[in-house]
Amino acid sequence: MADTIERTFASYEEFWPYYVAMHSKAATRWVHCAGTLTGLAVSVYGVARGRRRYAAALPLIGYGTAWPAHFLIEGNNPATFGHPIWSLRGDMRMIRMMLAGRDGELGETAAAWLAENG
Repeated sequence: MADTIERTFASYEEFWPYYVAMHSKAATRWVHCAGTLTGLAVSVYGVARGRRRYAAALPLIGYGTAWPAHFLIEGNNPATFGHPIWSLRGDMRMIRMMLAGRDGELGETAAAWLAENG
């Protein structure tokens, strides 16, 4: 599923289902989660040890794992390319939901959006 059309949204809440749809496959979501949490752990460790340059691990590891997942698993472009701030907010929301055991709900949201807008 390639999403090559630049989409516009009036609000984050309107953007959210689209964001989830761009992560329609559970593997993409879990790669995002693993990359973000790994980057966060390395960043926190580095800062706690007085190695501030480790703070760069969060975006490097996070995006370094997430973006290839879009190309290789989803077959689309990351929503970050067109909506960077809302995508960051979406990442945090998606990961919170996954860690709360709500990954199935994300899959349903993605399927509903794709059925309507596919």
